[in-house]
Amino acid sequence: MFTGIIEEIGTIKQLTRGDQAIILEIAAKKVLEDVKLGDSIAVNGVCLTVTTFSANHFTVDVMPETVHATSLSELSAGSKVNLERAMLANGRFGGHFVSGHVDGTGFIKEKRRVSNAVYYTISVESQLAKFLMLKGSITVDGTSLTIFGVTMDSFTISLIPHTLNETILGGKEKGDKVNIEVDMLAKYMDHLLKRTESTPKSKSSISTSFLEEHGYK
Repeated sequence: MFTGIIEEIGTIKQLTRGDQAIILEIAAKKVLEDVKLGDSIAVNGVCLTVTTFSANHFTVDVMPETVHATSLSELSAGSKVNLERAMLANGRFGGHFVSGHVDGTGFIKEKRRVSNAVYYTISVESQLAKFLMLKGSITVDGTSLTIFGVTMDSFTISLIPHTLNETILGGKEKGDKVNIEVDMLAKYMDHLLKRTESTPKSKSSISTSFLEEHGYK
């Protein structure tokens, strides 16, 4: 589990491509302070498992499904990535519930500066658009953000100077692909409603005659 509060920007030292999978070697510092083999670190919002590490880098495997479903396939040596360690149970919760399981990708349609903020409008496919809600939470490349504009196929976010400087989003431009994780609670509600609608309704055994027989008239 993550919060969407980026801890540092890492750099891809080496990317090894297999038939469908990828191995990433990532230079970092802060996220390695207490790292152990098997720890989870979110890379651009994708929860990955540490397989090796040193004082200044760690390695993760990216499986075929993750390669196909996220923007990690577009990385190369020198690429910058957002990094966040899995949250501690006794830590301060600053963002929103983020699973690190990316739901899909979007593309930046527009980037414009408004005073000290930068507005990004990001297009998404219909299966993600249904989860967008004004003032709702969204995760973009692992960064917890608030939606302040919604259309049928896009949403708009506003980045403050701190977020622009401390995450890779400040360097993103129109046409760039980004990883999207929609609000976890919205996904669960959608799933439960679909299950409820598809479950055959059982016929109640309580009838008017049953109530009369038991003294309810």
